[in-house]
Amino acid sequence: MGHPLCGGLDNVMPVTMFKRQNKCLCVVLIEQRRTPFAPRSFNPHAIIAKCVPFTILTGQRRATQIADQPANKRCLSPTRTAEAKITFNQPAAFDAPWRINQVDRGLNLFSHHSIVWHMQNAPQMTDRTALKRNRSRADRDGGLFLHHAAAEEVKDRLTLVNRAFTKVAIVTPFPEAWRGVAPQADIIEDSEVLDLKAAHYDLVLHAMCLHWANDPVGQIIQCRCALKNDGLFMCVSFGGQTLHELRSALAEAEADVSGGLSPRVAPMGEIRDLGALLQRGGLSLPVADALPLKVTYETPWHLMRDLRSMGEANALAGRLRRATSRSVMLAAVETYVQSFMEDGRIPATFELIFLTGWAPDDSQPQPLRPGSATTRLAAALGTQETPLKD
Repeated sequence: MGHPLCGGLDNVMPVTMFKRQNKCLCVVLIEQRRTPFAPRSFNPHAIIAKCVPFTILTGQRRATQIADQPANKRCLSPTRTAEAKITFNQPAAFDAPWRINQVDRGLNLFSHHSIVWHMQNAPQMTDRTALKRNRSRADRDGGLFLHHAAAEEVKDRLTLVNRAFTKVAIVTPFPEAWRGVAPQADIIEDSEVLDLKAAHYDLVLHAMCLHWANDPVGQIIQCRCALKNDGLFMCVSFGGQTLHELRSALAEAEADVSGGLSPRVAPMGEIRDLGALLQRGGLSLPVADALPLKVTYETPWHLMRDLRSMGEANALAGRLRRATSRSVMLAAVETYVQSFMEDGRIPATFELIFLTGWAPDDSQPQPLRPGSATTRLAAALGTQETPLKD
């Protein structure tokens, strides 16, 4: 399975998709304060400050050390230096949140060529060549049973939406498994830069391929830009509990036999982290839920054969470039059987994460202003309110 990576754009250091968003913003702001430029410039490449990886890591480490010290022993000189630079470059600092919002919202300040350049030069977690090779070897007749199960679940969920969708796009590497969801839909290949028309669709479905994306946030943002106002985005992908049995058995066996670990089944996003990507992508009314599926096999070898027939074999860029030794595989199979066998069968967990969000529109429900409530919660629940002690 793939290891998602959240990338930025030109001159912005990529950060992992599971890093807390407040740290991401702090990094951009710190570098912005250190790199003065004309805040009113219309050059898109001058809008984002240049981030140097070594400077970012050094600044974060220094800030952490200062924060961990007692208040009476903290060295405030770096803080005062930063305040002086902020004062010197106040217009740029005031405009920084606006520029960050532009990056998160639609990437509309950047040309198509600059996005392609970033995709090609950013660190890659997925080897796209190996991924295409694995998919070309997939058994499209009997190996896509998980795709068919996910497609049926998506069809049931769409029937609950009181909306008729006329312009539909489905992002998938296996059109034959998803064509039944919307027969007239445009099938889009899950490349790093999606071939989607801007503001053209009222439903975009990202089908079982987000876990292979090097830039999952970028995928969601591109889908968001392809939606009309109040259009629906739905994504189904593998979650963090997928193949946890196989991952554990392989890690234990390889550590015992060879004394180290190599990328085999990379961790995928937990439901909370994947749900946060919807807001990061500029979607409103986000919802994330999980559907765990347990499949049983006669032996672990049958599971590995099924993964190959699904096109889900190892395509990580950091994988071993040689065949795994026989001793490691035998030890992994033995560990799998001893640790997880149930009623003479081998279980394998596949967690499907469903993400749903809407393109913002004025007709959607809006949150009330904090403090504007007119009824007490205790009165609504019919209970007596007990004040807390000071």
